[in-house]
Amino acid sequence: MTKKAPELVTFGCRLNTYESEVMRAHAANAGLEEAIIFNTCAVTKEAERQARQAIRKARKKNPKAKILVTGCAAQINPEMFAGMEEVDRVIGNDLKLKGEVWKDLNPSPSHATRGPLPLPMGEGNEASPQSGVSGVGEGLYNHPKILVNDIMSVKETAGHLIEGVEGHARAFIQVQNGCDHRCTFCIIPYGRGNSRSVPIGEIAAQVRKLVESGYNEIVFTGVDVTSYRADLPGQPTLGQMIRRVLALVPELPRLRLSSLDPVEIDDDLWRLIAEEERLMPHLHMSLQAGDDMILKRMKRRHLRADAIAMCERARAYRPDMAFGADIIAGFPTETDEMFENTMRIVEECDLTFLHVFPYSEREGTPAAKMPQVPHEARKERAARLRELGRRQMQKFLQNHAGKEYEVIVEQNNTGRTPHFAQVRLDQNQVAGRLIRAKTIEVEGDYLTGEII
Repeated sequence: MTKKAPELVTFGCRLNTYESEVMRAHAANAGLEEAIIFNTCAVTKEAERQARQAIRKARKKNPKAKILVTGCAAQINPEMFAGMEEVDRVIGNDLKLKGEVWKDLNPSPSHATRGPLPLPMGEGNEASPQSGVSGVGEGLYNHPKILVNDIMSVKETAGHLIEGVEGHARAFIQVQNGCDHRCTFCIIPYGRGNSRSVPIGEIAAQVRKLVESGYNEIVFTGVDVTSYRADLPGQPTLGQMIRRVLALVPELPRLRLSSLDPVEIDDDLWRLIAEEERLMPHLHMSLQAGDDMILKRMKRRHLRADAIAMCERARAYRPDMAFGADIIAGFPTETDEMFENTMRIVEECDLTFLHVFPYSEREGTPAAKMPQVPHEARKERAARLRELGRRQMQKFLQNHAGKEYEVIVEQNNTGRTPHFAQVRLDQNQVAGRLIRAKTIEVEGDYLTGEII
């Protein structure tokens, strides 16, 4: 009887989406079968709750499957997941990307029913990270279910070559991981470790491989991509890396970037924004708030004026530049006046793609100890921001109606313009194909379009 291939359940960010594809390839190469892999997120308590709930549901539906849990929440709180009877193994965030770990986790084909997974490099408690799986590093736990390292001891980010991203028109490439900064609301550095960058040659090799596989659009992603450089020989900046990759792979049609810090865009990246047509006119800011006092209490690196200056400079180079932003509503100590400053900066910067999050306390972060905004106020402020975002999107779409664009097809009859506006086409097309289309009118949160 044909065995079922591993199932990937992914929570959280684009980087997790990319890493799930790396794990999918590793699990397939290892011959792992009848397994469900949960790639968790730790940004909010709600994300952890959703992961636990999904794990319990999966066990009820798949009583014989091996359930493996990894990702940021598993790295930060492995004992919580190991304490769930539904879970067979908890794998650290760096180890999930090592092919040899998945080979060691592959149970014997003779296992017809659910039972203990074999433990790498030994049995029982000897298989904790302290036992020294190749490349594992210094472990923290002595638990038969937990295979987790001290993430702060990890020094490298390997260039994980993948064949493509299943079900997507664009491919995501991890160019950086971890973060050296300690924003007061954020637990992610403790799940990802300190900043590490992928060497330029490895990035270029992966871009070339994906382009040869048929991908016409690639997104460079990471936890803090503008910190790219510090750990590499010669310390190439993010802009220098991108310029070099585009030169090495001239056949790449479209490149996008994930979230950028407003004050860390280097001179080479500014030149690319001004001159490189293959770099899409759509940037996403790690904004978080539009009030200086809140930004200081968040321990961010920018102030309100820095974000405004970034948008003005980018539009001076490319007047059609579209912007998105991450924004937290109801951060501790945020008054109504401070929140109104955040509302105003959305319009002052003419932001379109808003990712709005009501503040969520994370145990172990400084912000969790600050005076908290009532939950209802957080929800109300988040709702107001999302409504403002909807109005901004409508204005953006109206400005893009009646024009011609090169559209990348996402699936069937939907695609995206270079500015990331969604278009519904008059004909079905193959995902990933670049086609020329004229936008007609706005319907809801998308444009209608005709293929030329």
